[in-house]
Amino acid sequence: MPESTVCPPFRLGESRFDQGSFSGRLRHFLNVIDPRTLFVSEKHLNECMKLLDQFKNGTLPPGVTNVQLWEAQKIKQAIIHPDTGEKIPMPFRMSGFVPFGTPVVVGLLLPNQTFASTIFWQWLNQSHNACVNYCNRNATKPTPMSTFFQGYLGAVSSAVTIAVGLNILIKKAEHFSPATRILVQRFIPFPAVASANVCNVLLMRHTELSEGISVLDDKGNVVGTSKLAARHALMETSLTRVVLPMPVLLLPPLIMAILERLPSLQKHPRLALPVHSMVCLSAFGLALPVAISLFPQNSQLLSLILGPAVLKPHLHLRGAQDRTSEP
Repeated sequence: MPESTVCPPFRLGESRFDQGSFSGRLRHFLNVIDPRTLFVSEKHLNECMKLLDQFKNGTLPPGVTNVQLWEAQKIKQAIIHPDTGEKIPMPFRMSGFVPFGTPVVVGLLLPNQTFASTIFWQWLNQSHNACVNYCNRNATKPTPMSTFFQGYLGAVSSAVTIAVGLNILIKKAEHFSPATRILVQRFIPFPAVASANVCNVLLMRHTELSEGISVLDDKGNVVGTSKLAARHALMETSLTRVVLPMPVLLLPPLIMAILERLPSLQKHPRLALPVHSMVCLSAFGLALPVAISLFPQNSQLLSLILGPAVLKPHLHLRGAQDRTSEP
């Protein structure tokens, strides 16, 4: 079978998979979060970067295949920040999001949480998210550290306040049986995290409402800025920050509620934590890329007027592509 029918021709800086379809976006994000890139050696990374430089300069040696080029680009993008050219710390790479984030998710969803443990896990989760956001930031447009710190404090404060507040309300609900109370408490992390995500987006990007964001035409050219586009982008991004954590924070409590009724877990309660961890890892590793793939990275507005006599039938919002889930 010819290589061209299996692997498309290499395009520097572009995705190997069709981003106009769900299956293409799913394959793309599975590539992005592939944890195998965490184990790439320094020597192999340098070889990949050299290969891409040779392609860019037109000095590619004979015999190099499209598959090799796509793999080299995948490895470089997973490790090297595209703007700074520096290596991203392993725990904060997108490929490290699932393996390093799963213990935090397990902690968030542990039953019988105390106020201290609730505060700790919410703080740790938002701290991990903040580090991931900063290490993968858009460095072409410098953002003051005060803005990141403001978003971080807002996310931590809202997450802890909502989680602790809901825990207090549930403990005061006298009509709840002990089993019902434990089950309901397991779902508390979702509203806390979703609210923190929205708070973080609004605090980090509120200046876009007054300054507007860049808008592109069908050819990718910037044709102006728009406050209307900024409002659309912020609302859309806030909505995705609520929807995307759902499979990670809602599926494990539902599944564990069923599994804990099995005789094997009731007979061996020590198995509950490892089973719980595997359920969280599966939800995080499988459901997360599926959820992220539901939404295209670029949004469109139809007939958006940017100014006098400026009218485009299809305009893309630059700034609406912030889709990464933050459980």
